This record gives sequence, C-alpha cells and structure tokens, in this order.
Amino acid sequence: MSSEGYPRRTANLPHSALFATPVHYMDHDDRAQLSYEKAKAIGLSYDMTIDDLLSLSPKFWQLHNDPAVLLDGGSITLLTIQYNLCAGTIARYAKRRPELIPLVEDLLQYRKHGQYMMTELGHGLDIGNIETTATLLPSGEFVLNSPTPAAAKFMPPTVPAGLPCVAVVFAKLIVNGDDRGHRPFVVPLNDGKQMCAGVQSRLLPYRGGPHPLTHSMTTFHNVRLSRGALLGSLEKPADMHANLMDIIHRITIGTLALGCLALPFMQCYATIGTMYSLRRTIGGPAKRTPILTFRTQQAPILAAAANAYVMQALQRWAIETFCDTRLDGRVRHGIAAIFKGVMVQHSQQGALGVSERCGAQGLFAHNQMTCLHNEMRGIAIAEGDVLGLAIRLVNELLLGRYSMPPTSNPDSLLARHEAGLFAELRDIIKGVPHHRSAEVNRLILPHCQPMMEAIGHRMAYDAAVAQGVRPALVDLYVANVVALDAAWYAEHAGLGKAAQHALATRAMDAVLPVLGELVKEMDVFAYVNAPIVSDERWNEFVDGLKTFEGNARVEAFSEPRGTLGVQPEMVRSHL
Repeated sequence: MSSEGYPRRTANLPHSALFATPVHYMDHDDRAQLSYEKAKAIGLSYDMTIDDLLSLSPKFWQLHNDPAVLLDGGSITLLTIQYNLCAGTIARYAKRRPELIPLVEDLLQYRKHGQYMMTELGHGLDIGNIETTATLLPSGEFVLNSPTPAAAKFMPPTVPAGLPCVAVVFAKLIVNGDDRGHRPFVVPLNDGKQMCAGVQSRLLPYRGGPHPLTHSMTTFHNVRLSRGALLGSLEKPADMHANLMDIIHRITIGTLALGCLALPFMQCYATIGTMYSLRRTIGGPAKRTPILTFRTQQAPILAAAANAYVMQALQRWAIETFCDTRLDGRVRHGIAAIFKGVMVQHSQQGALGVSERCGAQGLFAHNQMTCLHNEMRGIAIAEGDVLGLAIRLVNELLLGRYSMPPTSNPDSLLARHEAGLFAELRDIIKGVPHHRSAEVNRLILPHCQPMMEAIGHRMAYDAAVAQGVRPALVDLYVANVVALDAAWYAEHAGLGKAAQHALATRAMDAVLPVLGELVKEMDVFAYVNAPIVSDERWNEFVDGLKTFEGNARVEAFSEPRGTLGVQPEMVRSHL
C-alpha cells in the first residue's frame, strides 16, 4: 500500500495543541465547537481552489483520504459538507455567475461556514417529495417557507458556531402558483451568534458514539431571499426527475468521497490491533507470550489489513473511472454506489472484529475503534444510504437499462459469484408482471445489497490483480469474501467447508510474517491516539486521568445487632 500518492498535508496537526488536547472529559457542546476549529485547520491545510472542486483534482480526493479523520470524525463531516456539497454546488453556477466567486472563496478559506439542506424530516430518501417552497414574489424576490412540520430540514448542524453561516437549501420553486420543480437556493442562516430572521434551528440531542456535532432540525418562516439566491433558471424543466438528479450532482460525488474515508479507518483498525496484540501478553513472569501468537487474534487483524490493501486498489480504479466523463452518468453513479457499499462493509467488519479482540479496552472511545464504528454508521447513510443505493442500482441493472464495467477475470471465484447471484435474480424478475410488483418487493429487494456488494468484491479483486497487490493479500481477501456467502461457494463453486478453511489458513499463513511491514506502509500511526498501542502511551494516558483520593473510613462489616429474634445457634446451623 504505502502512502505514495497520498501526501500527508496534515502531518503537522496531530501533535498541535488543537488536536492533542484530550477531549474525553470535555463537555459535548465544547467538543462540538472544537470540531469546527479542527475542520478549519484541516481544510486550510489543503489550500483548496474552485478548480479543485470542479475538476475533482487529486487534491480533492486526497482530502477524503486524510487520516486526520481518525482524530475527529465530526470535523471531516463538517468539512466535506462545506467543501464538496455547499461550495461545490455554488461553484458550478459561479462559472456563469462570477458574483458568486467571492462566496465560494469565503467558504474555502473558512471565513464563512457552509451547509447543505435537502433531506426533510417527513421524507428522508424520498427527496422528490420534499415540501419546502420558494415562491417568486412580484418584486422578483423569493419567500422561503417550511409549510408543515414534516418539511423541517433534518440533521445539518445549523446552530450558530462563531462564523456567519450560509446554506444551499433545496426547495420547490413556485411561480404564479405553478410548481416548477426543485431548485437550490443560497440562504443565510446565522451570523455566527444568532439565527437570521425567520430561520429556526432546533438542536437535536447528540448522537452518542461519534464525535459530537450540533445536528439540528431547521425550518423557514417567510424568509425573504433576493433574486440572486436562486441557483439556476426560473423555467420549468422538461423532465422534473432529470432536473432533480442534475442539481444534486454533488451528492453522487459525495457518495464516492465518503466511501474513501473508510480506507484510513481500516488502516487504523489494523494498526491498533497489531500493536495492541504485540504489547498485550499472557503467562508467568518468566515467559510472557504476546496474544498475537494466537490465530483467533490474528484472523480479524490480518483480514483488516488485507481488506485495506485491496480496497485501496479499488479506490484508485473507482476514482479514475468515475472521473471519466465519457462514461454514461448512470454507470458513474453505479460505480460510486458500489464502491461506497463495499468500503462501508469492510470497514465495519474491521471495526467489530478488531475491537472485540481488544477485550474491554475495545469498548472505550479513547481507543478510537468504537467511535470510528459509529462515525461509519453515519457515513453509510450520508450522501446516499447504502441500501437505497443498492435497491436502485440492482433493479436498473436487472431491467437492462445499463451495465457495469465487465470483469477482467471471468474465471475468478468472485466473478463467478457475482454472475451466479445476478442470474438468480434475473430469473426471478423475468417471471414477475412488473418491476414494482409485490413479488419484486418480496423476492428481489432483500437481495439487492448483497448483490451490489458482490459486484464490488469482484471489482476490488480485478483492481488488486491489475495493480499488482501482493498475491497473498489478494488470496486472503478472496477467503474473507468467500466466508460472507459460504453456502453459495459450497453449492456452486465446489468449495466445501474444509476447502474454505484451508483457503483462509494458507492465506493467513502467508500474510502473517509481513504484518509488521504492512502496518508500517499504511503510515497512519501518527494519527492513532489510542493509548493501548504502547506502554508509553498508556502510562501517559493514566497520568492524565481524573484521580480521586481521600481519608474516608467505612466499616465493611457492621457490629452484630441480633438476628431478628433468631437464636445464634440456628443462624450457625443455617450457615
């Protein structure tokens, strides 16, 4: 793997006062505010430009691979909203409206905060039916309203946080009573200290688990907007759905970008698991044995390492292919969806597998793994819920509307698995009256996510082989994937239980001797702050804990006071 091609632009941050200050005893409100400061520090390290946003430059993708996410997932959430979704959306229109350029520059230089407000409380993924309206007035201005409680914009952190905040808000454009489809509007939300007139933000309780953010429900009541607030045309589009997909194009970019964050997560799990398992020993004083000696300890760590290397190969292929604008846009969207699905899948496997092998230590947020696991749960939903992406993609593939790039290794186990699952689903859909029928709901939808993941597993294998990933790592990845659907491989690939176990054993035997080298090449140790990775870190952590001492005296056993009328001899006999 190595970090080649992934320059550490934030290498100076982990040991800075902003990032090194312990937060585990800090009030959640203060931690949430601190995440804004960290987001600014990370963002300014990249010196991002409008061209980076529009061209999806290497720098843009490097930001979404930065291990700084391991130090504060909340800061990366804020940053990708501000740069990709908010500034990226406005930048697209700035090409024709140069007066928007200063606003984009303010967002990139963190002179303003930026938010992106599409999802509504009552509609979730059903974005075609959002209710927020922006009505054109005779003056040429617009009035923005949330007509019902269900129209509240859900989750974007909109409460004042020190800097003026603007948002890209999606609403139905109403002109002379005519619904002209959805449009993005630039809407000032607050001045950093108080909300703007007509904008109400209700602070949600903190999620619990990840780094705290001020997620909110936001509503609008007769908010006046200038003519320039509208991004786009007043004209009614010929195709409402196509228009909606076009104006939210940064969501698809975000699907791929957020999937990239899983790579440093997996690298972190492999690093923590390896170092802790070498440090933690068992046995008497004369002979201490590292727990990494045991295969039960090795298995999830080796799996996380192999997955990380293969996923990096998939990532490189996916970014290059996605950025090829000659491809059908639906195919590019499908690649982003598949990539995110498998990245989330393998990241969560690594989080649970490695943290459980760290015993009680794996339960604590200060050891990073549980916190990152919860961050990834949010990533799985943001910029395209994985299940929703799978349902849309697999149904469209089954209907033959387009197809994904074919395999370069059709005889591989993973390509055969993909083809077998797809054939099973295609046979089902041939026998149903309509693709929205009850039969599809019962027989196709439950299998869409496994189908999408199977495509991703095959793509990952192809990418790893093409890019020369160590064969032992590829073999272990194949063994890991086979275990996810062991019955299919036993039934259709002639790979029984014993053969599957032998496949995994041989691969782990080959990877184990180079585990230390693999972890070193991952190059994320500077961003790992889990104290369990070394005695030095642990001792420093213990020295910083709140300590309680005193001179209190408590009698553990009270003086005898009788036995409620029972004779002492009877008490002794019962004892």
